[in-house]
Amino acid sequence: MKQTKNENNLPSYGGQALIEGILMRGRKYVVAAFRAPDGSIQIEEERLGGIYKTKLAKMPFFRGLVVLWDSMSLGMKYLTLSANIQSEEEEKIEGASLYLTLLISISFSIGLFFVLPTLLIDALSRFVELSQTLINFGEGAARLLILIMYLWLVGKSSDISRVFSYHGAEHKTINAYENNVEINVENVKQFPLAHARCGTSFLLTLVVISILIFSLLGPMPLWKRIISRILMVPIISMVSYELIKWMGDHSSNVLVKSISYPNLWLQKLTTREPSEDMLEIAITAFNKLLKLENA
Repeated sequence: MKQTKNENNLPSYGGQALIEGILMRGRKYVVAAFRAPDGSIQIEEERLGGIYKTKLAKMPFFRGLVVLWDSMSLGMKYLTLSANIQSEEEEKIEGASLYLTLLISISFSIGLFFVLPTLLIDALSRFVELSQTLINFGEGAARLLILIMYLWLVGKSSDISRVFSYHGAEHKTINAYENNVEINVENVKQFPLAHARCGTSFLLTLVVISILIFSLLGPMPLWKRIISRILMVPIISMVSYELIKWMGDHSSNVLVKSISYPNLWLQKLTTREPSEDMLEIAITAFNKLLKLENA
């Protein structure tokens, strides 16, 4: 989830589900709370880096790449920390190891969601005559189907299902805050699982934008199509970020609600109803973040 200003003029916060924990992120700080194996709650906090004070981080479109890259690096760092807490190990991913892990993850995602659909539609076009328009929309349909199947399959894992429950706890907590209610378990549990600025919504928006942008490129041989899909990922990501940001800022608008419905529906695959002890983790992280942000 991204940081923006919402329609209530409250600072907007984002977060990420971890292994038995939740990461909450503000404008200046990031806080993570974890449920340790002994049942206690551990809290980690850090001030966000100076990258957010650079001109690039404030420029429309380019700011999306800054936020996305830093979100991935922070997410990977705290995912490792959460796994270490559960296994009671001291292993860390940082420096060169962190960036190598990120590059491998990004390469896998690009291969799965951008290169594979291109290869599948190219194989189909060898048996069925397809116009360039059908090729572009076929790639988009294949990309969407792969995304849905991937999220559905990983959600079948009991471990991932618990992470998705923490994801739901994160959304409920932020929804409660943005509706100006007291942040406690009884209040937070009443709010919906979906949120307009969710990273899942970003993925669906990415797929839709990719169809529109790739349609402008025209016909080209397979190898050029593959290269163009890879090179265009940053541009598609920037456009998708700005669109999600805009929809989050205008979430009560009737038209925006209609456009956002598929995004909210897709979140059914990545969120689960959280237990009260999961809500406690989300609330602990969020309240600590508010304290730091307002200090």
